[in-house]
Amino acid sequence: MTEPDPRIIAGENIGQIDATQIPRYGGAATFARLPRIDEVARADVVIVGVPFDSGVSYRPGARFGPAHIRESSRLLRPYNPAMGVSPFATQQVVDAGDLAANPFSIDEAITSIERGARSLLERVPHLLTLGGDHTIALPLLRAMAGVHGPVAVVHFDAHLDTWDTYFGAEYTHGTPFRRASEEGLLDRSGCLHVGIRGPLYSEADLSEDSGLGFQVVSAPEVDHLGVTGIVQRIADRVGDRPVYVSVDIDVLDPAHAPGTGTPEAGGLSSRELLAVLRSFGTLNLIGADIVEVAPSYDHAQITGIAAAHVGYELVSALAAGRTGSGGAGTAGTGAAG
Repeated sequence: MTEPDPRIIAGENIGQIDATQIPRYGGAATFARLPRIDEVARADVVIVGVPFDSGVSYRPGARFGPAHIRESSRLLRPYNPAMGVSPFATQQVVDAGDLAANPFSIDEAITSIERGARSLLERVPHLLTLGGDHTIALPLLRAMAGVHGPVAVVHFDAHLDTWDTYFGAEYTHGTPFRRASEEGLLDRSGCLHVGIRGPLYSEADLSEDSGLGFQVVSAPEVDHLGVTGIVQRIADRVGDRPVYVSVDIDVLDPAHAPGTGTPEAGGLSSRELLAVLRSFGTLNLIGADIVEVAPSYDHAQITGIAAAHVGYELVSALAAGRTGSGGAGTAGTGAAG
């Protein structure tokens, strides 16, 4: 009979596998080599994958995103010096594996994703989801709104994703935020897109988007706003509302994230995106997703590593919020990484 982990008995948080004892390239590829949800007695943050890409309109492959992000996260370490927090020591972070989603029926997939997310939120207060295409944001927002009511959304993307339909389909990776707004899941006074760029179908795309409750910080605006300006725009917009963050990896320039299905030139750098996310320890962050990582177009894990670091900064922001440091102070130590 296996003896219970004494750290669980003592109520301590269990962090990463010790990389000085087991090489990073060995063992199961949970996110950041963290424990599985069935290996702990409780959790504060759960990371879950949704390997689904039946809602894409161009290049497929995001169904393999969760596994790729996990594999690319092996080098993450327990202390975040940029934020001054130990995200895996100040909170119990676990990997819950993947939610099964029907690849042949988008409607059934959305139902099962929402059900799975609601089940996890009954056990754990914060959910970080690895996609998958952006269709999955709708059921995740349904689950979040079921707990928190209408939420503010900070959406990082090259695209608005508030279009009405593709080929008559209501639910695709280009429609989740229109459907979420129509369903009353969003606090329309607190939502914005960051990183929007590239051609649109018409000028009406922007006016309709505004009517759905979104402000836009376009990628070209980053040149004069800078990271500090973007951070201020976000803080002013969301205030103290419950905030859900949705990161489409194509918000990054293809030079920083080639492994995605609908790339657009002129995007953010990975450094800019990570710097913005480090401010989120001061927000009322309730959950997040990272979507549209398609490893078949990646090389040298460029996109996977970027996505893994996005996840790390979001988990660190949750830790900073718990300690009240906002990312400015130190917070304990984690297992050796």
